Amino acid sequence: MAKKVSDSKAGPAGAKAKPQPKVSADGKTIRAPLTQNPHAIRDTREKVLEVAIGREVRAFRKKLGITVADLAVATDISLGMLSKIENGITSPSLTTLQALSRALGVPVTAFFRRFEEERSAVFVKAGQGLDVERRGTRAGHQYNLLGHIGSNTSGVVVEPYLITLTEDSDVFPTFQHEGMEFLYMLEGEVVYRHSSNLYPMKPGDSLFFDADAPHGPEQLTKLPMRYLSIICYPQSAG
Repeated sequence: MAKKVSDSKAGPAGAKAKPQPKVSADGKTIRAPLTQNPHAIRDTREKVLEVAIGREVRAFRKKLGITVADLAVATDISLGMLSKIENGITSPSLTTLQALSRALGVPVTAFFRRFEEERSAVFVKAGQGLDVERRGTRAGHQYNLLGHIGSNTSGVVVEPYLITLTEDSDVFPTFQHEGMEFLYMLEGEVVYRHSSNLYPMKPGDSLFFDADAPHGPEQLTKLPMRYLSIICYPQSAG
């Protein structure tokens, strides 16, 4: 006789059960640990060069739509060696780099592109940020851009603003734009809307949210008001 399956576990054939979040003894959801180490350091410069070359080799290979095995045949380099190169474990010789450049159709110098890119930093003295025009400016919201780095190795654009609202400012709870946004209250008080939720914010409070939903100040409780707004969104391709 066939074994009966309870309705609670029934599902499409071959479908995997959705993993359930872990819950502690007091009923709180246990969040998975973050994988990014904010205190991590790079290895030696030589090691960083190996990693940079490996990333470029992998990127060019994937752009061509070929496998490691295909590249091994085209270059007469073993699969094991190619794996070590792509993972930054070993330093390829000039002869090996030349073979890879021919097979991938790029100059040898292309493998050093990421390593040689300048890493930028922007320092802004107090009161010297750039006043900019944004959608909220018409509502009396003063935007002070605290720094901007365009094209960069992370693939993410970050815009940090110091926003000031005064007696001349209006509520404007309908901002919508791509990316994520982080707010940190410095002065004053506000009831801030995100989608259908309202958050009363005082100095020291913060709010992190998906900026694609309507958001903005719903009630200006105590003025003047200043808060940091950090907007992050993907870098445009090309």
